[in-house]
Amino acid sequence: MVKFRALLKASHFGPTLLVTSIAFAFASYYWWEGPAYLIAVGVFLGQLIVGWSNDICDYRDDQAHNRVNKPLVAGTITERELRQWMIWMIPAAFFANLFGPLGIKGGLVYMLGIACGVGYNLYFKFTIFSPLPYAIAFAALPSCIAISRDIQPPLWMWLGGAIFGVAAHFINVLKDMKKDQLSGIQGLPQRLGSKGSAIAALLLITAGILLIIYLA
Repeated sequence: MVKFRALLKASHFGPTLLVTSIAFAFASYYWWEGPAYLIAVGVFLGQLIVGWSNDICDYRDDQAHNRVNKPLVAGTITERELRQWMIWMIPAAFFANLFGPLGIKGGLVYMLGIACGVGYNLYFKFTIFSPLPYAIAFAALPSCIAISRDIQPPLWMWLGGAIFGVAAHFINVLKDMKKDQLSGIQGLPQRLGSKGSAIAALLLITAGILLIIYLA
């Protein structure tokens, strides 16, 4: 039970649950509850990969800043154990998404979003292009469900998803801004600073809302 809780916490369970809930809402609209639950499970498995890879990549930095709220730093799970779970979860997520209701096309679009999340953890978070994986991943999330029904994702869906994804990136970085800057993490939010990132997030959210009102 302790390991199970540690695995959930290492997945960044709050954001993981939020993304899964959004996917379920879109899947319920385009499908019905049966397939929607299966799609939500596949999305959840993919989000586990993103969260776990984030904790593995950030382990040394988390240790340096004594982030004992992280399971790896707290010692409730080991790095080796988390990597082993990752090895099992990657094929499980591919299978659940490509051979579930999303189908090959929708499943590949969603897994592209997962690849972007892992790419952010490994590389993009250190560069000025850090918003790019968020934009692609958040655009892919609703779009993959429309594609699974052979529907062309409307402009408001993928562009709105991309805008809100970038806004989420700026908001997510705020809580660790100073520590990230001390660690030499130079993503776009860290370059803009707390005030610049907060303003950017507000402008993006406003733009996203206006876009959806105008186009949806």
